[in-house]
Amino acid sequence: MNPTRWKPSVTVAAVIAHEGRYLLVEEQTSAGLRLNTPAGHLEPGESPQAGAVREALEETGRAFTPTHLLGVYIAASHDAQGVPTTWLRFAYAGDAGDADPARPLDAGIVRTVWMTPAEIEASQARHRSPLVWRCVQDHLAGRRFALDAVYVDPTAQDGSAFA
Repeated sequence: MNPTRWKPSVTVAAVIAHEGRYLLVEEQTSAGLRLNTPAGHLEPGESPQAGAVREALEETGRAFTPTHLLGVYIAASHDAQGVPTTWLRFAYAGDAGDADPARPLDAGIVRTVWMTPAEIEASQARHRSPLVWRCVQDHLAGRRFALDAVYVDPTAQDGSAFA
């Protein structure tokens, strides 16, 4: 195995719009309070679409129903120790139900907030990633891909690759 081989961290995101506003989460990070679309790491044996559904529920308390793939994105960052990470993000757009007030949000999530595109653009210095604004821009531009554009072979979902 080549220790210098590029291995991106795979994340999934839910882009949820309603009446001209987008649902973001405000979360506590090592860099302070940041804004993000509901997003997180893809779990072993999980499809990207299922991961986006899970992350939206965990971070917003809302059931998320993807209607389309918004895009696949790559970005890079450095952690607090200066270690570089490349992020490969699958972003899905769709609809969300009402929040379940009895459901606790993921650790680190301070609150959810509905923001206009202008508010999101103006708050870029507080974004967890440059992909937050890019995904909103792509959604506003009408970018849409079929959900089946991402194929997940059963061998990746049965768990045997992770045993």
